[in-house]
Amino acid sequence: MHDPAEPPARPRVTGVADTLERRQVPLYVGAIAAGVVVGLLAPAAGPGLATAVNPVLAALLFVTFLQVPARELAGSLRAGRFLGAVLMVNFAVVPPVVALLALLLPADDALRAGVLLVLLAPCVDYVVVFSRLAGAAADQLLAATPLLLFSQIVLLPVYLRLLLGPGFTATVDLGPFVQAFLTLIVVPLVLAWSVQLWAARTRSGAAFAAGAATLMVPLMVATLLVVVASQVPTLGGDPAVLVAVPVYVAFLLVMPVLGLGVARLLRLAVPEARAVVFSGATRNSLVVLPLALALPAGAGVAAAAVVTQTLVEVLGMVAYVRLVPLLVRVPARAP
Repeated sequence: MHDPAEPPARPRVTGVADTLERRQVPLYVGAIAAGVVVGLLAPAAGPGLATAVNPVLAALLFVTFLQVPARELAGSLRAGRFLGAVLMVNFAVVPPVVALLALLLPADDALRAGVLLVLLAPCVDYVVVFSRLAGAAADQLLAATPLLLFSQIVLLPVYLRLLLGPGFTATVDLGPFVQAFLTLIVVPLVLAWSVQLWAARTRSGAAFAAGAATLMVPLMVATLLVVVASQVPTLGGDPAVLVAVPVYVAFLLVMPVLGLGVARLLRLAVPEARAVVFSGATRNSLVVLPLALALPAGAGVAAAAVVTQTLVEVLGMVAYVRLVPLLVRVPARAP
């Protein structure tokens, strides 16, 4: 009998897709390294690669949404305690932590804006991929992504006003956030549900859905490579952003403990607790990058701070995949 504390088994894929899935963590690290090399050797390609970020990310999210039936998404949204934990961690616990960590930053408004933008916005994309690798309730986390993105659209100006002052928030355009919600969440989600209906009714649809599901790892590799390669040239011109690295590392060290505390407070099962830990620690760097670039002053520094967080976080997620299952253990079976 299946232990409800254990994560559900994933459908098995074979051949090349199976090999890619088993080796996805080193592939992700390799994609980051390749992106750094491309960005350093061909900095002129950065603007062209930047235009590919959103299409590749949208494709990744489409494939991610496709793996979870719409019926399961609707059921996950009714998981009140889990949603409460995710919202509490991201919008009640994270802001005070970020406010304290921001005290470690120099008095550079653009740098602080970039750091706050990325740390205050919870991830809605590759967190699902990494949390699934760690045996978390990735499907429930996936169902919560539209709510997470909508909530940060509403609350981010409030937190930025508190931490940066009203003068800064008056210059922020939330248009990129709204556009990201439509292009990265709504459109991929509707397309995924449409393909699920097609797959349920026809063999050709089922074959298409099965083939698309095998693209998860290649699309994740492509997303990381394109993002890093397109933005690394900006880092060379802004070495000051390196002072944000200890802040990002401290955030990754603190949030698992706090996320687990919230999960235990609400008595969540092990897979759900792991998902809460991942949600509290991962940030929305790929989606807030256009917002940082839209700042009227210091956009280069702010964007560089966001990209630096991406590099630190993805390496942190590689460690999380191994460490979170040790931090949030499945209870031992009685003999």
